[in-house]
Amino acid sequence: MTINWSDYSPADFYDELFSSPGNPRKPARRLISYLKSLRQDEIEQRRQAAEATIRELGVTFTVYTEEGNIDRAWPFDIIPRTIAKKQWDKTAAGLKQRLQALNLFIDDLYHEQKILKDGVVPDYIIKQSKNFRPECVGVSPPFGVWAHICGTDLVRDKDGEFYVLEDNLRVPSGVAYMLENRAITKRVLPDLFEKVHIEPVNDYCERLFDMLISLSPRKIKQPVVVVLTPGIYNSAYFEHAFLAQQMGAELVEGSDLVVQDDCVYMKTVAGLERVDVIYRRIDDMFLDPEVFHPDSVLGVPGLMRAWRKGNVGMANAPGAGVADDKVVYAYVPDIIRYYLDQDPIVPNVETYLCFDDKQREYVLANLDKLVVKPANESGGYGMLIGPHASKKERAEFAELIKANPRNYIAQPTLSLSTAPTLIGNHLEPRHLDLRPFILQSSDIYVTTGGLTRVAMRKGSLVVNSSQGGGSKDTWVVDTEVNY
Repeated sequence: MTINWSDYSPADFYDELFSSPGNPRKPARRLISYLKSLRQDEIEQRRQAAEATIRELGVTFTVYTEEGNIDRAWPFDIIPRTIAKKQWDKTAAGLKQRLQALNLFIDDLYHEQKILKDGVVPDYIIKQSKNFRPECVGVSPPFGVWAHICGTDLVRDKDGEFYVLEDNLRVPSGVAYMLENRAITKRVLPDLFEKVHIEPVNDYCERLFDMLISLSPRKIKQPVVVVLTPGIYNSAYFEHAFLAQQMGAELVEGSDLVVQDDCVYMKTVAGLERVDVIYRRIDDMFLDPEVFHPDSVLGVPGLMRAWRKGNVGMANAPGAGVADDKVVYAYVPDIIRYYLDQDPIVPNVETYLCFDDKQREYVLANLDKLVVKPANESGGYGMLIGPHASKKERAEFAELIKANPRNYIAQPTLSLSTAPTLIGNHLEPRHLDLRPFILQSSDIYVTTGGLTRVAMRKGSLVVNSSQGGGSKDTWVVDTEVNY
């Protein structure tokens, strides 16, 4: 018995693998041909092999619940998502353009604030931003770059084009799962990597390490790089440990570091060792109890002083989160035009700003059709998905918007693209998004593809793992090479 692929239908949504029932898109043709050749039991064996590999590799994420923190195995679907290389190359150029402009914007905000003086972005948006850090004013990090690592969330609408849903510029996570998805897929579908020209993703950790080294204040042969983690109870701890191990960097907590003479040192059995670069996975407010939360035990007293004096590199730089704001997001096309004198290559999703009287009036009248998001939440928390919300939930959200309009944006409910996903012993369409990762220091690098997240619940648009989402491997396929 085999899965009946001709019965699969994505209904009214753009499907990543099929243009119509039974007709695979060009980048997916060899994948679908191979999967069609497998019997039901062979596909099930591969699914079980993927689950066993996940357990063997210890690929987990942490969910916070009222009962406590729960480690769960990474939810993974073995059917990859495919993207044509030609389309991806254009998208990657748009992501580079976007991060370059955002870094110019952040650097401007902490110096002359020309964009505010010229009225391109209203100054009160920045004054009311939870992530603008006055402590960073006047600092000039290497290359003028503040957000060295960005995870930009992309979606495809019914037209098949990519749109930017949001930018994650504080401590973006998920790249380790992208790399593990590829490792798992190579184990369970090895034959396909000989038949399909799939762009590699395995150079990310090397690129990340090179970028971090470029931030070192000491121009020595082997700068000391550390990954600063909040600890084992953090939801992304697996990733912190994974990246440190892959780069050959030390994984440290705040208590492992000390600041002396405005330099950062790591405590070792041989004594103190100077640290040159910190890849920090801790939010700004917990970095340094001398400057931010005085009761933080996660950070390092004096760290901001050492960074401000240029004695340690830090990625991402404190204060980068000022551009990680869904209200600022709405202005990114204008930010690109202002700093680069270019039109955006990858468009934003249409966005309504609730602080604007007319736009707020429209949002309040159409809550049943819109997705409403708070400006600074992440992980799918604090959202209202209007079409799926109750009348009571919409009424409660209306009051939240009226009470603090600066804190909310709204967007149309997108017809998010779908991909065939194994549900039990058959295929069903599931909605998905894509988080590529962009690195910037002296140059800019974009992953080939990224982390595909899947809304595993039928009809759901929420892809976050903390909200029941899963994942797929992402194949950027060169259809021009012997195809």
